[in-house]
Amino acid sequence: MADLVVIGAGHAGCEAALCGARMGLDTLLLTLNVESVALMPCNPSIGGTGKGHLVREVDALGGEMGLAADDVTLQSRMLNRGKGPAVHSLRVQADKRAYHMRMLKTLFAQQHLTVRQGEAAEILTENGRVSGVKTLTGDVIPCRAVVVCTGVYLKSRIIIGEAEWDAGPQGLMPANYLSRSLMDLGFSLRRFKTGTPARVAEDSIDFDRMDVQPGDEPVTPFSFLTDVPPKNKISCYLTWTNEKTHEIIRQNLHRAPMYTGQINGTGARYCPSIETKVVRFADKDRHQIFLEPEGDGYPEWYVQGMSSSMPEDVQWEMYRTIPGLEHCVLTRLAYAIEYDCIDPLTLTPYLGARHVPGLYMAGQINGTSGYEEAAAQGIYAAINAAQYCREREPFLLTRDQAYIGVMADDLTTKGTDEPYRMMTSRAEHRLYLRQDNADLRLTLRARDLGLVSDERLRRAEKKERETEELIRRLTDEGRVQSLRHPGAVLTLPEDWDYSAGAREQAEIQIKYEGYLQKEMAQIRQARAMEDVRIPDDADYFSMDALRLEARQKLDARRPVSLGQASRIPGVSPADIAVLMVWLKRRAGEEKEKE
Repeated sequence: MADLVVIGAGHAGCEAALCGARMGLDTLLLTLNVESVALMPCNPSIGGTGKGHLVREVDALGGEMGLAADDVTLQSRMLNRGKGPAVHSLRVQADKRAYHMRMLKTLFAQQHLTVRQGEAAEILTENGRVSGVKTLTGDVIPCRAVVVCTGVYLKSRIIIGEAEWDAGPQGLMPANYLSRSLMDLGFSLRRFKTGTPARVAEDSIDFDRMDVQPGDEPVTPFSFLTDVPPKNKISCYLTWTNEKTHEIIRQNLHRAPMYTGQINGTGARYCPSIETKVVRFADKDRHQIFLEPEGDGYPEWYVQGMSSSMPEDVQWEMYRTIPGLEHCVLTRLAYAIEYDCIDPLTLTPYLGARHVPGLYMAGQINGTSGYEEAAAQGIYAAINAAQYCREREPFLLTRDQAYIGVMADDLTTKGTDEPYRMMTSRAEHRLYLRQDNADLRLTLRARDLGLVSDERLRRAEKKERETEELIRRLTDEGRVQSLRHPGAVLTLPEDWDYSAGAREQAEIQIKYEGYLQKEMAQIRQARAMEDVRIPDDADYFSMDALRLEARQKLDARRPVSLGQASRIPGVSPADIAVLMVWLKRRAGEEKEKE
C-alpha cells in the first residue's frame, strides 16, 4: 500500500518521487531498471537557454536537480552573458554516471520513499478514481494517486537506417503494456520522435584540430544552497561540418528513415537531425559540432549537433569528414527513437487528468523534450498529487509566477503537436521571471508545502531583506542614478556587508527599474484575469451568446480561470466578454441565495 506511486525514474520521476516523500506521502517509485535511474540518454548536460530557469525553479521549490548538477559538474557556462539578465541561462556539462549515482543514493536515503524495479502494466481505478497500479508480474499496489513519468519508453522503437527494433534508449527495455491501459482510461496516444548522436572513443579524437571551449570563471552554482561553487574540470571543443559531410548526406537521403516514411513520429523542431539540417538549411555550408565529455575520465565523448538515424555505413562515412574526427571510432551509433505520448490538452493546469481524479502526468509523456522540462513537471505534478491526497487546494503556478507555470499553461491550454522545448521567448514576463530570483519568487510561496527546509527559507528571506535594505541605502546616498548609466557596475564600500545574491538583485532592480515597473503593471493586469475563477460545473453549452466553437473548446479544456480561457485557441475576446457577464450573473445569484 502506498499513498503515491510514481511510474518511471527518469528526471521527472526522480523529482516527483522525492517531492511526494518529502511532503509526507508514503511513495513508491517504480522503474523498469534501477540502473537507468536519472539516465541521461542524450546530451550529458543540465540547463541551457530557458532550461536553466527551470532548474533554478525546481531548486527553489526544494527539488534535487540543481544540487545534483552542482555535485557532478565537469564544466559550467552562463549563456547569453552579452544580453540582458532576463535571458542569462546557466548550463553545465555533467558527469552522467556520477549524476545517476548521486540521484540513486538520494532516492534510497529518502524517508517515506521505496524504489522498486518492475514494469507498470495497468493503472487501476475505483469509482472513476485512481485506486492502484498493477505490475507486469501481477502484483497490485493499492494507492491514492499516480504520477506517470514514462519518458520515451512507451512502446519505444529504435531506428537506424533500414534497421528497427523495439527498445528503449541506449538499448534498455521498452514499456509495452501501459499504453493499452492509458487508452482504456480514455487517453488518445500519439507518436513522437527524438534522437541522439553517436558516441566516439576519446583516443580516436584529434582535439588539436578543434577549437577549445573553456568554462566560465567564476562558476555560478545551480542551487541556491550550494556555498562552494563547482570547478571547471574539462573543456569542450568546437568543430564544423563541411560540404563533403553534406554531400554524403544528400547522396543517401533515399536511405534516411526521416524521408522514406519509416519514421512516423513527430520530431523536435529545435533539435533536428543533421540530415534535416542539411535539407532545411540548404544555403548553409557548415554547421557547428560540439564535442562534449560524458564523464570525468570516461572514454566516450558526445558529438553534439550530429543527431541522426542514417544507416550505419553512412554514419561512419559522414562522421569521419568532420575536422578532428577523421579517424574516429563510433562506440555507439546515432539513432532515432519513437514512443507513445498523450495529448496534454486532456490535463488540468495542475498536470492532473481531467477525467481521472488522482492521475497525474509529467515529462515526455506530455509531449515535452529535455531533462529540465521533465524535472520541472515532475515536482509540479507531485506537489499537486500530494495536495490531492491531503484533500487540499491545488498548487497553481501561473505564467507570471514561473517558467514552470508558462510550460504547464502552454501544454494544457494551447497543446503541442511536436516535442515541446522551453525557451525564454515563450515567457512574456521574462524580465521578472529571471533565473537569479527564482528563490525569491517561489521559495517563499512554497513554504507551506513541506518541501522548503528551514535553511532554504532563511536564505531566501535574508536575500530579500538584504536586497531591499541595499536599494534603500544606495538611494539615500544618491548612488542610484550613476548605476543606471550604460556599462556601470555596482561597487560598494568595503564595510558594506551584503551577500553576492543581494548585490546582484539590487543592481538588476535599479538598472531595469523602468522596464520592471512596466512589466509589473502588465503582470497585475494579467493577474486580475487569472484571479477570476471559473466554477468546475460551468455549463458552456447553456450560454447561448457563446459561439459554438467557443462552447466546444471551453467545455473540452475546462479552464480554471478567465485568464486561461482567454488563451484557448478559438476563444475570442467577444467570447470572454460573454463569459464575464455569465460569471457576474452567477455571482449575483449566489449572493441572493445567501
